[in-house]
Formats: sequence, structure tokens, C-alpha cells
Amino acid sequence: MFAKLSTQHLSISRYFRTIMLVVIAGMVVIGCTKKEPAEQASGNMPPMPVSVLKLEAVSVPISAEAVAQTEGAKEVEIRPRVGGILLKKMFEEGAPVKAGQLMFLIDPVPFQIALANAKAQLAQQQARVEQTRREAARLESLLATQSISQREADNASSDQALAIAGLAQAEAGVREAQLNLSYTNVTSPLSGIAGRFEFSEGALVNANTSLLTKVSQVNPIWVRFSLSDSELAQLGGHLSPANVKAVTLLTSDGKEYASKGTLNFAASAIEPTLGTQQLRATFENANKQLLPGQFVRVRVTTGYQEGVFVVPQTAVMTNDKGKFVYVAEKDKENKTVAAIRLIQAGGWQGTHWVVLSGLKEGEQVIIDNLLKVQPGAEIQPNIVGAAPESSPASQNQPANKG
Repeated sequence: MFAKLSTQHLSISRYFRTIMLVVIAGMVVIGCTKKEPAEQASGNMPPMPVSVLKLEAVSVPISAEAVAQTEGAKEVEIRPRVGGILLKKMFEEGAPVKAGQLMFLIDPVPFQIALANAKAQLAQQQARVEQTRREAARLESLLATQSISQREADNASSDQALAIAGLAQAEAGVREAQLNLSYTNVTSPLSGIAGRFEFSEGALVNANTSLLTKVSQVNPIWVRFSLSDSELAQLGGHLSPANVKAVTLLTSDGKEYASKGTLNFAASAIEPTLGTQQLRATFENANKQLLPGQFVRVRVTTGYQEGVFVVPQTAVMTNDKGKFVYVAEKDKENKTVAAIRLIQAGGWQGTHWVVLSGLKEGEQVIIDNLLKVQPGAEIQPNIVGAAPESSPASQNQPANKG
């Protein structure tokens, strides 16, 4: 029995030793897990890696953009100058036409008959003139021998004068009939693009009132647009051809049109209903890339801002004091830390803000991990590249107001 109790005692002792070992191991693990926050609290975290942009002063255009619509530099309505049956359309709708090109044919038969009548009346009047000439000559000789009275001779001269006047009228009638006959061939007065045919072949059209189609001159092509008071203030005031440096056209796909335009009209007053200045520019369009009625965008440039900085829009943040960016700088312990710089933003250029003041050339602006960055926190900057330089490509982006 004593041996049995000894065995039970040994089993209980082993059980308690096992439990003690488990408890001690758990305390060691807990101690290790608490050590890491303690190290973090003591400031031993590694510096946060961030990308920075090293600032360089650039020149950006003073520009504004607006929606615009193209129109033909000249647009004429094709109307018949004589009425009649429209026999045939001689052009393709939407196709180029040249000045003098035949576009419509009106039934010429009635006008051919009218011309024949006019010529017959002319011949009749010519015979009348010849008859009165001979009669006046005969009476003139009789008057010399006093065989007739002076009154008879004067009447013969008057008849001759009336016949000559009738001859002039008959000649005018022939010219008018010839002209009306020529009007049965309806031609284009200028080179351009033909519009839609508004009638159908065989229709009866009226002189000077029936609109058959339109022809628009598309080279050069005009672009109409307007700018508000605030946009004009951004550009330096009301515009005129003298103070506009460049007009750039942007097509619907966002690409720049190859040819630069010039301002050829600027209203002398603000349109009272919309509060805008009406403007118009002209562009070369030899390849007919632009068509009348097309919606595009135009960018007007009046000058350039020198010595400014451009930073990505994502790098610019806002607090109760205004817009700011984070920059990388050295602290008292010579560590690289994040610091706030309040800035004055003048507008945006593409995807970048234009910064007028608050930054210095050579400073490094933090452009990523901004939600994790805190003022005074140690960082590890990595320079990713310079700001856009003052090049033709960058100058084509407007410094719009923010």
C-alpha cells in the first residue's frame, strides 16, 4: 500500500512540474511580445520611404481654355435665280466642290423659248429701225425741194428715234433671256464643302426663295468661342488680336491640331446676357480635317509666368491655413524629416499645380505616402525626377485657375 501511495505522489509531482513549465513559457512569450512596442515607443522605427520631387523653376503659359465650334470662313446658300422644274443634281452631298462647278440643272426649255421670242422681237425691231431710217431720208430730200412740210419731216425723224429706242429695248430683252437661260445651270460661287440637298429631282423650285443646299468654305476655317470675365482677368484683361500670343485648337480626342490659329475677331464689349467676350480665331485647314459645326476646345495664351514651380496635384493638400505640401528637410539631429510648407497656388497645368510662392528651388517635395507622413517624422527620400520644364510641350498646357 505504501508503494502504491508513493507512485501516486510521483505522478502528481510530475503533473505540477509540467504545468509550471507551461506557465513559465507563456510568460516568456508575453514578455517578448511587449518588447516590440516598447522599442517602437523608444523611436527605433525605420525611416518611412517616400518619393520626392526636386524643384526647379520653370516658365508656364498664362492660358485659358474654352469650348468652341467651327464654322466655314464663308458660307453661302445656293438658291436658284430662276424658277422651274429641277431636273438633276450634279454633285455629291458632303463632297468638295469648286468655284463655278455645276450643281443643279433646271429645265431650260421655257427659257430657250423665251430667248427665241426675244431674238424674234429684236429682228423685228431691227427691221423697224431700217424702215424708219429710209423713210426719214426720203422725206428729208422732199423737204429740200419743199414738196412736204417741216412737220412731216419731223414726224419721220421722231419715228426713227422711237424705232432706235425700241431696238435697244429688244437687245436688252435678248440679253435678259440669255441670262435667264444661263441661270438654269446653278453653279457654286466658291470652293468648299457641299451641304445636304434640300429638295428632290423633279421638284418645282422658285426663283430666289427655294434653298437647294449650302456650300461652306473650310480652308481657312473659323472657330467661335467666348470667355467669361474671370477667365479674361486670368489672362490679363479683355482680349484683342494684339495681346494674344497663340491660339491652340484641341480636337475631340484631346490632341493638339497641327496648325496654330490667330485671333481675327474680338468683340469690343461684353455680351450682357452671358457676361462673356465673343471671340473668333482662324485656322488653316487644307486637308479638311475640321468640318463646320464641329465642337472643339481652344486654348488662348497671352504670356508666360517665369520662375514658378509645378508639383503634382496629389502632392498638394489643404488644412485650415490653406494649401500646403510636405518637403524633406534636416532636423537638429541631422535626420531627414517631413515638414509642412504653406504655398500660394496660382492654378494648374495639366496634372500639376502651379506654385507661385512658398517653395524654393532645390527643395524636395514629397509626392507619395502622404496619408502616412506626419510633420517631424523621419523619412527616407527617393528623388524620382524633376518637374516639367519650360518646353513647347509643357507650355501647351494651360495654367488654369484652381
